Amino acid sequence: MIKRFSSIKKDLFTMRVTQYGKAPLGVWGLLVFCFFINPSFAQVSGGQSAFEYLRLPNAPHVSALGGISVANPDNDIAFALQNPALMRPGMHNELQLVYNSYYAAIAVMNLQYGYHDAKLNTSFFFGMQYLNYGGFDQTNNVGNITGEFHASDYAATLGASRSYMEHWRYGVAVKWAGSSLGEYKAAAALADVGVNYYDTASLWDVGIVAKNMGVMVKKYDASNTAEPMPFDLQIGASKKFKHLPLRLLATVHHLYEWDIRYANPADLAGTNSLGTNDTVKDKGSHFGDKLFRHFILGAELTLAKRLTVSFSYNDMRRREMALQTNPATAGFAFGAGLDLKKLQIHYARSYYSVAGAYNEFSLTLALNKLFGLNQVGEKIHWNAEYPDWE
Repeated sequence: MIKRFSSIKKDLFTMRVTQYGKAPLGVWGLLVFCFFINPSFAQVSGGQSAFEYLRLPNAPHVSALGGISVANPDNDIAFALQNPALMRPGMHNELQLVYNSYYAAIAVMNLQYGYHDAKLNTSFFFGMQYLNYGGFDQTNNVGNITGEFHASDYAATLGASRSYMEHWRYGVAVKWAGSSLGEYKAAAALADVGVNYYDTASLWDVGIVAKNMGVMVKKYDASNTAEPMPFDLQIGASKKFKHLPLRLLATVHHLYEWDIRYANPADLAGTNSLGTNDTVKDKGSHFGDKLFRHFILGAELTLAKRLTVSFSYNDMRRREMALQTNPATAGFAFGAGLDLKKLQIHYARSYYSVAGAYNEFSLTLALNKLFGLNQVGEKIHWNAEYPDWE
């Protein structure tokens, strides 16, 4: 029963909702190496691990860029949860609040906060993710209702980053994730490690991060074996143009696994001359399909310095969620952000399937610009302002 409940929760996201200048030397070589170092067999990428909700985007700005963004130098604390190396002094005292109603009325809440310690020359951040699935009927083995139970997931993240030489930053984040299915509970300890390269002259940004490395420390059922974590290795690059208010972004996920294509049995079924279904053998290599499933492409256009409009395309999401008879706009997303110095407002609309789009809103506050805290604030450097990129 416990494994069944766990599978239902994982499938909830993976099946129903799911997922210009010269580049810095070695980026494309690293991409090729990571792609082909492990040419494993095809398998479903989702639903293979516990705590799959950790793959969900943590803010509208991230969703508008396809759900993953590990190389975006914008001043948005949300990106620190995508790549801990993106946390920096310019995000000091930045607080972001996100509350949305997900599919099936699932409540999704995210909180991100950053703080820079000048004495330690280290930038810290904290994140909290909470999902409330609501109540469910509890039944016995013959279907009689015997009560009600609730389900929820959460994750608390604490991270830090520092600069290295002129263009580099590195960061690490530790997580404690928990899951509750009525009286059954599970927990896991995980970590993210990231590196970021940003050249303020050429406006190239490159980031690489290993996410969700960890173990299950508490199982729903002590007699079961521990389930794997939703590990991922991601690399991204972005380029902003000096004389054009445009930034282009590309993110590659599942770098540790070449073939993440879903071999759908329905694609191998055909109708013979007798009108019955036959199963045909798939002899294609599907190289293009296997390659582009790893990619998320995005663009951001800045209007009037304060307004940013974002667009993205997630190839794996489209190939797995779009209906053959009506693909519609599955895999696409767009969003907008308004930066008013003391606060930021972000909105995103992500298209998963013809079932409907997911709308998100967030509010980001620069606490040191909104609330001074007088002498107390001076003692704890609450009011301090630091350059975003030195």
